[in-house]
Amino acid sequence: MSRLLVVQHTPTENLRTIADAVLAGARHPDLEGVEVQVLPALEAGIDDVLAADGYVLGTPANFGYISGAMKHFFDTVYDHVREETAKRPFSYWIHGGYDTTGAERAMEQITTGLGWTLVAEPLVFTGEVTEDRLEAATELGGTVAATLS
Repeated sequence: MSRLLVVQHTPTENLRTIADAVLAGARHPDLEGVEVQVLPALEAGIDDVLAADGYVLGTPANFGYISGAMKHFFDTVYDHVREETAKRPFSYWIHGGYDTTGAERAMEQITTGLGWTLVAEPLVFTGEVTEDRLEAATELGGTVAATLS
């Protein structure tokens, strides 16, 4: 069985709603052979990343950058997992109030350095969490999980 690790920082209701949509896609009943593990960014560690076959990352854009919790996650695991997890599939979502530019740039730079393979279009947006955006979040989770099934 493959393992999809979802690492997220979801301190608000809007962020939890996006995460729930991602998880609904990742856990779709038609997807067999994929175990979904969900961890807060402050709790996910080296062993969790090494044990996973693919990743979905979720963060708010705080002051135009990834959350401190997501930065802590990357700071903790980066050097320890980079070579062994290269080429593994992933995608991410970022939601911001005003600007996501720095957060998106950071996510791209860090995951490029890790050598992970983007397999679903990232969901990056500001403003209202609409049904269309939740559908995109569900598709994102389902697409990454499908690459592992």
